[in-house]
Amino acid sequence: MSANTIYLALFLYFIIGSIVARRAGKKLGGGVNEFFLASRSLGGIVAALTYSATTYSAFMLVGLAGLTYIGGVGAFGFELIYLSGLILVAFFGPRFWLVGKRYNYLTPTEMLGDRYQSKAVAAISAVAAVIFLIPYSAVQLIGIGALLEGISGGAIPYMVGVGIAAFIAVYWTWSGGLKAVAWTDSLQAAVMLTVAITSIIFIAYRGFGGFGGMFTQLEAQYPTWLTVPGPGFFNVKAFIGLTLPWFFFSISNPQVSQRLFMPRSLGQMRIMVMGFLVFGFIYTIVSVLWGFSARLLLPDLALADSATPALLGLSIVPASIALLVMLGISAAAISTVNSIVLTLSSMVCRDVFKNVSTGANEDRELLVGKIFVPLFTLLIVFFATQRLGLIASLSVASSAGLLVMVPALIGSFFWKRGTAAAVLASIIIGGLVATILQFSGLRPLGLWPGVWSGLVAVVLFIVVSLFTKAPEQKAAEFLGYLKEELSGRKVI
Repeated sequence: MSANTIYLALFLYFIIGSIVARRAGKKLGGGVNEFFLASRSLGGIVAALTYSATTYSAFMLVGLAGLTYIGGVGAFGFELIYLSGLILVAFFGPRFWLVGKRYNYLTPTEMLGDRYQSKAVAAISAVAAVIFLIPYSAVQLIGIGALLEGISGGAIPYMVGVGIAAFIAVYWTWSGGLKAVAWTDSLQAAVMLTVAITSIIFIAYRGFGGFGGMFTQLEAQYPTWLTVPGPGFFNVKAFIGLTLPWFFFSISNPQVSQRLFMPRSLGQMRIMVMGFLVFGFIYTIVSVLWGFSARLLLPDLALADSATPALLGLSIVPASIALLVMLGISAAAISTVNSIVLTLSSMVCRDVFKNVSTGANEDRELLVGKIFVPLFTLLIVFFATQRLGLIASLSVASSAGLLVMVPALIGSFFWKRGTAAAVLASIIIGGLVATILQFSGLRPLGLWPGVWSGLVAVVLFIVVSLFTKAPEQKAAEFLGYLKEELSGRKVI
């Protein structure tokens, strides 16, 4: 596909998205809650679409397809574990929403700081989120850069693709904060799902005569790809190492859990969850089928993450469909990047700047948050220049680091005995364990970094809490309020 055609499509996509973002920005009021949370006023459908677009990124049609290419049907099970983890949203979502509204929390890390009565908890957990989410954000830009480079036959350099995606993400975020992100996410989610379904139908029927033909060929040529553990990638320890952080993704990743503050009511949150389940299941099936198609049509790829770009270059995929798929994947990645940048910027202004500055007020908070939008994006671009590893593995590695926040989050809602010292110990030491194991490649007892970081965080949170003093008054107030509000109430 010619570079000029791709540039034109991206330009039109940017113009349409910018119109949507600017319209959202015109309805933007002042203050950090308006900019970062859209005044907690999202309806269920918009909330479902922005939740879906934020969650499903370049990881899916590039990363999950690549994981299927090398690991077979185990990739489907891996992603279903994430969807099953949505039970955590059904359970924790109402609790996040209720305390967010009651105490006017801007970020999940602010909630932790207040619940454990420690500014250090808020600041350190925010810094941990930055450390682990920057590489995950870079994965999105890596996906776009590799896709545009591959689909153009190298005519569009990798870094040009990265730069285009970064610029769009910053511009849309600045145009209207969360409201602009939510509206553009809704547009992007619709594009993602429509394009994904259309493309796999074309590939199945033009490449194999239908889905039945695809699976007949798989059974004949790659039977182990349809079994577990399959060709060898998904052994038991690898599967657990990948899926454990993924199961807790919905509460451990702040760009996702922050969205639990945003629906205007619990009824709208219910619509959000149901909508996301439908979107996620369809998108997962399509991504896995992409991987199977690439395995059959392009069996000798050196790099699994190149499966999607290579597939789009085949003659069985009409140029118009390939172009739309490129836009769909770009939309998925950009929506994730601007959501993460917005969340990290809100954490800096609320959990770091406000806690260390004696002259902090809401206007200054908002200014600091807006300044960090392009700063974080530049940092993400720098990481994307490194072009590290398999996209699926990098995504899970980031979630393995964020898994250390889960004990503190669960404890905040269910254990009066939890302490600030325990939160700090579990996040700092657990995060160090995840980082050291990830970069060293060490896997004690064959267990992946996410398993060890999770175990260390749980043990430290419990043990340190037993030997330090809990904020009893705040715990009683916080948990008492939730008990009263949830008693006899139908939630999700």
